[in-house]
Amino acid sequence: MSGLRVVIAEDGLIVREGVAGMLRHFGHEVVAAVGDAVALRDAVAREKPDVVVTDVRMPPRFSDEGLQAAIAMRAEDPTLPVLVLSQYVEQTYAAELLDSDHQSGVGYLLKDRIGEVTEFVDALVAVAAGRTVVDPEVVRQLLGRRRDPLHRLTAREREVLALMAEGRSNTAIARQLVVTEAMVAKHIGSLLAKLDLPPDSDDHRRVRAVLAYLRG
Repeated sequence: MSGLRVVIAEDGLIVREGVAGMLRHFGHEVVAAVGDAVALRDAVAREKPDVVVTDVRMPPRFSDEGLQAAIAMRAEDPTLPVLVLSQYVEQTYAAELLDSDHQSGVGYLLKDRIGEVTEFVDALVAVAAGRTVVDPEVVRQLLGRRRDPLHRLTAREREVLALMAEGRSNTAIARQLVVTEAMVAKHIGSLLAKLDLPPDSDDHRRVRAVLAYLRG
């Protein structure tokens, strides 16, 4: 994918400029870098970016303004890809963002768990291309919201579910767990049945289905 036009929303000046500089280094154009949710929505309306990067907590309340803005913008424009980059997992709105029935990409990464610059940039490109990218810790916390049905899953089915929620293909899951693709397909069929979710061969829809269930 060629250079992306990106809008960044982050209230911390150093972090905001750091992310902007990093993206420029990799050939992307930062068309706006703002510090609050109102400015974010104005910038997106004005610039029509390829992808948005936003924090969760922003002025004036420093609660969930950035995440709520992301949800509102995707409601207005379902084609808008959004990558949330935060220190926090805001569980209610995170589930709402991730399970929304849109064809555009979406992601949720935790700042302190990004080990390499290229990891973040690759995630941004993936979201802009329509994929779902979710930090495993976000998945773990969202899974914790629905303990009753999940106790029916085996430990291996939980591992497969977490990898599914990261947007992994069956081939990638098999490679990660060192099992056959046929075994992965069997685990997926089993866990989706236990969660009352129909099997789906499309990875992106499969992730949305899992996260839609977690929202309830």
